[in-house]
Amino acid sequence: MAFMKRLSQVVQAKANKALNRVEDPRDTLDLSYEKQLEQLQQVRRGLADIATARKRIELQATQLKASAEKLKQQAATALGQNNEDLAREALSRRSAIATQLEGMKSQHDQLVEQEEHLVTTSQALQSRVESFRTQKETMKAAYTAAEAQTKIGEAVSGISKSMGDTGLAMQRAQDKIGSMQARAGAIDELLASGALTDLSGSSDSIQTQLDAATQTDTVEAELAQLKSQVAAGSSPAAEIAATNETGEAENVEDNSSKDPFSLEDK
Repeated sequence: MAFMKRLSQVVQAKANKALNRVEDPRDTLDLSYEKQLEQLQQVRRGLADIATARKRIELQATQLKASAEKLKQQAATALGQNNEDLAREALSRRSAIATQLEGMKSQHDQLVEQEEHLVTTSQALQSRVESFRTQKETMKAAYTAAEAQTKIGEAVSGISKSMGDTGLAMQRAQDKIGSMQARAGAIDELLASGALTDLSGSSDSIQTQLDAATQTDTVEAELAQLKSQVAAGSSPAAEIAATNETGEAENVEDNSSKDPFSLEDK
């Protein structure tokens, strides 16, 4: 039993929460205003019905008074004709009409009292409806303004968030640019100091001097060898001429045994 009661409360709470999300206060105010107008219309219809009943009683009373006046005249005429019984009957009917008039007067007074009460009620309800209408329009305008302000605030908040993300992205880009510039400057300094080689693969100035010195030593060695051959009485030109006269030298080595990148035969 307690479980079902608690479940019912949970369902009701969820339903109320869902209704609050979809409910528009402006629609609720308009509906309340329409109901008040319906109540005012019902009061006015009741007032019209009571006024109609009162008017009908007044018409009947007028007719009965006319009948009573006629019976009085007929009674006088009957007495003039020495017809006392007929005069008595006319007066008896007139007396019955008087009794009816008294009852109708009581009913008429009640209707008048009800009519006055309904008039007062109608006027009060009319004033309340007009006041509610003014408040309704004011509250609707305030709600519309608050809703617009909320949407503007949400839009501004979205823009602010987007600008914040953009600012962070720009800051990250600036940090990367600064890091890359610092790295490029450091590499240039290392290349200038000779600690690193440049991208073309060339060595530094000291390595260049060492390579030049090695090449000079090789040339000097070859020159010394040629001098020694000349001093011994033979020259490379004479050897070449002798070879041409006798034909190709025996035991010629195959071309595959020579190094195409070497200036000397192996």
